Amino acid sequence: MQEKRYGLLTAITMITGIVIGSGIFFKSDDVLRYTNGNMLLGILVFLIAAIAIVFGSLTFSQLASRTDEPGGLIGYAEKFVNKRTAGAIGWFQLTMYFAPLIGVVSWVTGLYLCQLFGIESTPKNSSLIGFIVLCIIFLLNILSARLGGVFQNLAMIVKLIPLILIALVGLFFGQAPEIIAKDASVMKEAIASPGWIAAFAPIAFSFDGWSVSTTICHEIKNSKRNLPLALIFAPFIVLLCYVMYFAGITSLVSVDTVMQQGNESTYLAATKVFGSIGARLILIFVIISVIGTLNGLVLAYIQLPYSLAYRGMLPCSDALKKQSEKLHGIPINSAILAFVLSSIWILINYLTQNANMIGDVSEVPICLSYLMFIILYITVMKLKKQGEIKSVFMGYVAPILAIIGSIIIVTGTLSHPSFWFFAVIGTIVASCGFWYTKSSGNAS
Repeated sequence: MQEKRYGLLTAITMITGIVIGSGIFFKSDDVLRYTNGNMLLGILVFLIAAIAIVFGSLTFSQLASRTDEPGGLIGYAEKFVNKRTAGAIGWFQLTMYFAPLIGVVSWVTGLYLCQLFGIESTPKNSSLIGFIVLCIIFLLNILSARLGGVFQNLAMIVKLIPLILIALVGLFFGQAPEIIAKDASVMKEAIASPGWIAAFAPIAFSFDGWSVSTTICHEIKNSKRNLPLALIFAPFIVLLCYVMYFAGITSLVSVDTVMQQGNESTYLAATKVFGSIGARLILIFVIISVIGTLNGLVLAYIQLPYSLAYRGMLPCSDALKKQSEKLHGIPINSAILAFVLSSIWILINYLTQNANMIGDVSEVPICLSYLMFIILYITVMKLKKQGEIKSVFMGYVAPILAIIGSIIIVTGTLSHPSFWFFAVIGTIVASCGFWYTKSSGNAS
C-alpha cells in the first residue's frame, strides 16, 4: 500500500492549481471569437459550463467518500459499476485525456517562455522548450513526490497574483460598465447566432483538471474526508477567479485587442498597468502558474498506469505496478510510460499547430471525457435509490445538473472541426480497454 503523502491543502491546491493556470491565459481570446466579441455572453458561457464542474465535483464527492482505492474515476467505476467499464475509462484517460492535455500545457509553457526571453514563438520553438520543461517536471516528481507536492502548493499561491491583479485593475479602471451595457443591448442577437455554442470547447479546457485529483486519492491523508472537501471548495474558487479575470482583461485592453493579440494579451495588459519591467514580472508569475498546472497533471498522471496495472487492466501489468523502495514507492515504469505518451502528444500537437489547425489536440478529448462522467453521475443516482446516499440534493439534484452540464459541453463541441476524428479514435481506445479487461479475466 502506498504512503499517504498529501493533506487537504495539497488536494485543494492540486484541483485549483491544475484548473487555474493555463487555459484562462490563452483561451480568453478563443471564447471572445466564438461569442463574436460579446464579453457578457462569454461570462454567461463560463457560468453555464460551471454547472458541469461544480455539480460534477459535488457528485464525485459522494463516490470519493466511499472508497480510497487507487485510480480515482477508474476506482469509482470498478467499485460502483463494473471492471470492464473501469478498463474502458482507464484506457481513454491514459491515452486520450492526460497525455494530450499534458502535451498542450507543455507547449503553452514553451509559448510563454519564448515571450519572456524574446524567442520567436514558432510551433517548433514552443514545443521544444515545452518538452525540456516536461522532462524536468517528470524528474522532479519521480525523484521526490513530496517536493512535487510542495511546489504545487507554492505555485497555487503564485498563480493567483497575475489573475487577481489584472482582474481588479481591469474591473476598477477599465471599461467594464461600458462593455457590459453595450453587450447587454445586443444579447438577444448574440444568443440567436449559434456560433457561440462552440465556446464551450475552450472553456471546457479552461475548467478542466478538477477530476484529476481523484487519481491520487489513495495518497491523500484521510482521503474519504479530505478529497470530498477539496472537490467541493475548489471549483467555486476557480469560477470566481475565471470570471473576474475574463472580465478584467477584456475591460483593460479591449475586446478587439484580446481577440487580435491572443496569447500575448496578458503581457500587453500587464505592460499597460505595470510598465515593461512589471509586465515581465507578471509574465514570470504566469509561467510559474502554467508550470504549476503541468506539475499537477504530471503528479497525477504518473500514478495512472500504476492504477490500471494494479487491477491487471494493462499489458505488462506486473512491471508497471512495480514500486521503487529507494524512491518511497514511486512506480518508476508507470512514470516512464506516462512520460513517453506525453512526449508523443507534444509531437502530435506540434504537427497540428504547424498545420494551423483550429484549437489544439486536447479540446475535443476533454469534452468527450464528460460522456464518461455521466456514467458515474447515474451511478450516484442509483446509490441514492438504494439508500446508500441519504441527501436528495447530493443523490439526485447534483448529478442531474452535472449531467445537464456535461451534455451542454459535449453538444457545444460537435461543431469542432476535429470532433468526429477524436470521437472515433476515443471509441476505439475505450473499446480496446473494455475488451482487454474482459479478456484478461478481470470482468465482473
